[in-house]
Amino acid sequence: MSDVYLNQMGLICALGNGTEAVAAGLFAGDTAQMRVGSPWLPDSQSRFGAVDFPLPALPRKLEIFDCRNNRLALAVLQQIDTVVARLRERLGADRIGVVMGTSTSGIGSGEARLGRDDAGSYSYRRQQQMAGLAGFCARYLQLQGPQLTVSTACSSSANAFASARRLLSLGDCDAVVVGGVDTLCGMTVAGFHSLSALSAGHTQPFSANRDGINLGEAGALFVMTREPGPVRLCGVAASSDAHHMSAPHPDGRGAEACMRGALTDAGLDASAIDYLNLHGTGTPHNDAMEAAAVARVLGDAVACSSTKPVTGHTLGAAGALEAAFCWLALTRGQLPPHRYDGDYDGLIAPLQLCGENTMQRPLRYAMSNSFAFGGSNCSVVLEKWGESNAASV
Repeated sequence: MSDVYLNQMGLICALGNGTEAVAAGLFAGDTAQMRVGSPWLPDSQSRFGAVDFPLPALPRKLEIFDCRNNRLALAVLQQIDTVVARLRERLGADRIGVVMGTSTSGIGSGEARLGRDDAGSYSYRRQQQMAGLAGFCARYLQLQGPQLTVSTACSSSANAFASARRLLSLGDCDAVVVGGVDTLCGMTVAGFHSLSALSAGHTQPFSANRDGINLGEAGALFVMTREPGPVRLCGVAASSDAHHMSAPHPDGRGAEACMRGALTDAGLDASAIDYLNLHGTGTPHNDAMEAAAVARVLGDAVACSSTKPVTGHTLGAAGALEAAFCWLALTRGQLPPHRYDGDYDGLIAPLQLCGENTMQRPLRYAMSNSFAFGGSNCSVVLEKWGESNAASV
């Protein structure tokens, strides 16, 4: 595989709209945006990381794509569209691909249409079809390269990095817009509630008192090229537990396999990882198996945190969002703190969770874990490359 770099990034989540706003909330461990309740579950005391600030309207020529998921995507696209326009001029529209990860796409629009006479209209199908996200992004950015949407539940946008890198390595593209976008909808909220997976309050990953997840929504997009940039994608690997439809293998075999695979792909020893962004959902089974897998692969000294207490679990966007948090950690030399009640579960393998001012060494390599329903696992390894080495895209 040829070297590929993440040259530019756009972000939106409960912490804010734009890289600076998100970074400020992330490194402060700001949980204020995790609000109680949801319109789909009004009596719940669980927290939700909804994006509650105004989203842009789609251009008139793209109204056929209009849904909340694509409006959230547009807010992120507007942060990188100038860079993509310069690449389009230089490389050609047909040499730039789009690879997106999502798990809901425009399902919220489908729910709104239930019972209406026009429920089968063409525009409705364009909104809800899973490939609609990549198609919308390509149309907005005026790109004509390959368009792929990956939907592997909560590992979707992490797996998208592997597909995007492959397009570059095969020479099918000279640049790829890659990432993920996911929005809350009734199916998601009610589905996790029916599984008794939602926390009764604020999620507490790795706590003895953990009782489930908080849900959120987000968009995170990158411009990936072979031209050196601030961060290099140096390793990515996927695995499958094939253990249970919604529960992970209790020993974390799939999690361990993809972490080891990502290290092998990066050509790194486990001791090279300076920070790990944990999947860290706050459910009893996930945290126990992930702690066991991390202990076997990386040991108990690597600095790590789950950032889901400040954003919620953003489902198909989580892999890209949390890779973005690693990007921010590497480029800014800061660690995202782990927010929970401080009562670590003594029955699971120990982890070195980040608190305030706990950075013990300079950051060069970061890993991000994403684990999904059906046992779909993906780990991504990023390397700080440095602004001095970055090419102007």
